[in-house]
Amino acid sequence: MSKIKSAERRPASLRPQSALTLPGLALGISSALLSGAVLAEEEVVELDTLRVEDRAIDSNPNAEKDAPYKAKTSGDKRRRTELAKTPATVQVITQTEIKDAGVSDLRDIVSAQPGITIGTGENGNAFGDRYVIRGQEARSDVFIDGLRDPGMTIRESFAVDQVEIAKGPNSTYAGRGSSGGTINSVTKQASPEYDFTKIEAGVGTDDYRRVTVDTNQPIGDKLALRANLLHAYEEVPDRGPAERERDGAALSLHIAPSDRVQILADYYGLNAAGAADLGTYIVPGGGRPVADLPVYQQAEDFLESSVDIGTLRVNVDTAAGWRFENALRYGRTDNGYVLTGARGTSRAAGDTAAPLAPTVTLSTHQGWQEVDYWVDQFNAFHDAEWGSMTHKLVFGAEYAEHDVLNGNYTVTNNGDRNCRTGNGAGTLNYCMLGPDGNAVPDLEHLLQRSIVRGAYDADYGIETVSLYALDVVDLTDRLHLTVGVRWDDFDYQNTLRNNAGVETVYAYSDSLWNGNAGLVFDLNDYGNVYVSVATASDINGGESDVGGSCGYGGLCGTPDQVVLSKPERVENIELGTKWNVFDEKLLLTAAVFQITKDDVMESVGSAYDTLGTLNTGKNRVRGVEFGAVGNFTERLSGQFSASVMDSEVLEAFVANQIGKTLANFAEKSANLQIKYQFNDQFSFGGGASYQGEMYAGQPDTAATFDATTGAYSYRVPSYTKFDAFANYAFSEQYKLRLNVGNVFDKDYYLAAYRSGAFTYIGDARNVTLTFSAEF
Repeated sequence: MSKIKSAERRPASLRPQSALTLPGLALGISSALLSGAVLAEEEVVELDTLRVEDRAIDSNPNAEKDAPYKAKTSGDKRRRTELAKTPATVQVITQTEIKDAGVSDLRDIVSAQPGITIGTGENGNAFGDRYVIRGQEARSDVFIDGLRDPGMTIRESFAVDQVEIAKGPNSTYAGRGSSGGTINSVTKQASPEYDFTKIEAGVGTDDYRRVTVDTNQPIGDKLALRANLLHAYEEVPDRGPAERERDGAALSLHIAPSDRVQILADYYGLNAAGAADLGTYIVPGGGRPVADLPVYQQAEDFLESSVDIGTLRVNVDTAAGWRFENALRYGRTDNGYVLTGARGTSRAAGDTAAPLAPTVTLSTHQGWQEVDYWVDQFNAFHDAEWGSMTHKLVFGAEYAEHDVLNGNYTVTNNGDRNCRTGNGAGTLNYCMLGPDGNAVPDLEHLLQRSIVRGAYDADYGIETVSLYALDVVDLTDRLHLTVGVRWDDFDYQNTLRNNAGVETVYAYSDSLWNGNAGLVFDLNDYGNVYVSVATASDINGGESDVGGSCGYGGLCGTPDQVVLSKPERVENIELGTKWNVFDEKLLLTAAVFQITKDDVMESVGSAYDTLGTLNTGKNRVRGVEFGAVGNFTERLSGQFSASVMDSEVLEAFVANQIGKTLANFAEKSANLQIKYQFNDQFSFGGGASYQGEMYAGQPDTAATFDATTGAYSYRVPSYTKFDAFANYAFSEQYKLRLNVGNVFDKDYYLAAYRSGAFTYIGDARNVTLTFSAEF
């Protein structure tokens, strides 16, 4: 079998293709009609055709040829139809689009997409990435190659072919959770079909540096090795010494003992370190976030996240037309942080230096987490014809074991307290502003912390057995039915340990049933309409990092009460249309949807003084979403998507929450990224992201509301951010890319904690220059 050797031979996606597209065909027809009037007088001029294409080798098996921003299929093989015929909203961001955008962390990639916001945690970062999809908490609904990635870590894209966001409940594929959707990263895998090495090295403002290596080496026709390596560092733009450092390795082995058997083994490791910036705070009563707050990070602050994941896949094709795939994965993550928060207040009347003067105090937020998990997923694929109908069948089984230890650090502040806050004479405290209102000297050493890792306070474990069946039925040449059903049976236990060492054990078992059904009608060869229904279920206490805080997904009350809890139920109804046009190089989508979540777990009483966990809530999200991705013309490619939604709390234990909007929910959002291919060497483009205003509050409940003022208490304002990039190819081997993030240096804010603290600040303007070589 011949191999592709960089510039010597190119895969089909890089070879010249037919220039016949719908615009080209229309132009040809117009020319024919006008030929009698024009061509008799003028000489025929033949113009060169310039195609939009990624001139690098694209080893992504799900890519659409010659349309670098468009994916053809999902990386989850259980989705048996092309994305253009899938009766659901599945948004895909390809590696080419990610690189053009100049982003790398999964959080930055996902949060720019419409219908998605990010959240914060009690102690600032909740151990890593945290997402809200269509108003529903989704921090545990992150997958890698179709298998759940339960460690709440920082995630990188250096080893990713594409990121898939399936919007709307889909527990049939994902299992428990997935109330608003799922995020699936499809990783780069070894293949004997390619022989290449790609090296990228970048430098930029804020001490930015990033080096990646991607090499795929075939050894004969049956064996291949692939390695992706990463080192990256930068200060947070305009917020140094807050910093981000990433070191990673992804190794993949492909073995084909025979034509019918494939063995795939891979390892993924990432160390993410630095010190996160918890941003600013919001003035209560609907005020804006405080701008230009000095960087208050302390010298001892840290955030560390390490990930080690190993996966073994065995795929077997049988002579009887069945395909069996088994994936076994073990993963471990270690996460920990000690970070500083800031909050506005006033000095006490008894503060002799500046009585009653406004100031900002500092606070400590910390935690550690160890995660171990096993998962084995078996799938059987078969195509069959029963009568006049064709079936694409999937039968699957999955076993998962997920164990988590959560704990705290003992943090002692040894610095001198420099102010008094509170009533009357007040109490000694740490203020980052001096009596003159300016930042105190040597601010990063104000607290002078000593840090000791403490014992665990929560031992969490869940064991799940799942069975599912999926089918795509061609009822007629134009009518297609997608159906699925899934059963999940789980055993849950969470042992909470207080400071005195007293343990309380929460344990219960239950089964969840979920399904989906979608009907697709082909209007013609290019377009279709579909209607679909899908469900999801989530369990009380399903979030592993929150212990007994039922206000954030943990369990509280008595162990006897817990066994009476109900699963949260979610239903989605969606009506949509998809058009795969311009020689299948451009996909246009539109959908209207309604998500209803019932039996929502709520904490009774205040968030910290609870009587227990009850399933008393209900909420609804209605919306419409539009999308376009691919090649708009022969020179212009891009992705556009927009979402308009409305949320409402329908039932709540606290009556005045009924009718309010959900917390961390943006009604309007949009994202546009375009690239113009000026000639064979030069392309340029940019992006624009818009997010409407939203309000902080407790997940799955109403945003925090002040009945006295009649306004939501903590408002995260809307924003529009612009980015730009340019690519220059010296040859097919050597290229240069310039990225300018936040071109106009816009002040914008991503999310806020329910008390208005930990209001994350978006990155200031930053510039990077990346050189790439391909061999």
